[in-house]
Amino acid sequence: MHRRPLRAWLCGLLLLIGSAAVVQSQRWVRVEPNVPYDGRFAFVRLRYIEYGPPGWSYDYPAMERNFMTIVQDLTTMRVHARGSNVHDMDDPQLSRYPIAYLSEPGYWRPTDKEAAGLRTWLQKGGFLIVDDFYFRQWENFVFSMRQVLPDAQFIRLEASHPIFDAFFRIPSLDGMTHPDNRSARAEYYGIFEDNDPAKRMLAIVNYNNDIGDYMEWSGQGWYAVNLTNDAYKFATNYLVYALTH
Repeated sequence: MHRRPLRAWLCGLLLLIGSAAVVQSQRWVRVEPNVPYDGRFAFVRLRYIEYGPPGWSYDYPAMERNFMTIVQDLTTMRVHARGSNVHDMDDPQLSRYPIAYLSEPGYWRPTDKEAAGLRTWLQKGGFLIVDDFYFRQWENFVFSMRQVLPDAQFIRLEASHPIFDAFFRIPSLDGMTHPDNRSARAEYYGIFEDNDPAKRMLAIVNYNNDIGDYMEWSGQGWYAVNLTNDAYKFATNYLVYALTH
């Protein structure tokens, strides 16, 4: 895909997005209808039954809208900018979509059926973005992910990995922290086919980070501009990398 000139793009665009951001209650979530399957890229969020707070829906749907607006502005991709999809992990329709987003895996415990559905999707070419957890929540994520991929290894990534140069060049991975705890310094892990970093990446794991929250509130100025910009850069790289590898 071709890159458009980046101009003084992000700061001004984020201010425009902010006026349209949707604030959703995290206690009760109105799930909007899924967008048509019409050839345009649709952002997919995975839904699950949590044993704690309703973490699957955090930042929904404002994050999706803000992110897709950025992608639409910076690339030539045809995207659904004002809508997105929510799918259960065992939904057969998930197979239509190459990329999915999993939020708050610290509170995720898949059923056998959900684990089998997600496993099948990953093995058939799906790419998973895992986001919004920190510190001891890692333990639950590893436990739950191994219900999906029992032999999965979580390989820490360096800035030299191609995913960090798929669209934006990200020279260092040291800048971001989880917005809920500034002492949680971001780390990035990959899950690979056959646990081989030379093979296809199945999932990118944002540990001690929450790029979704940075993108959700990008128009309100809650977070430093550099952190918000970095969140969009990481997210855009993930999308471009997954679609081109």
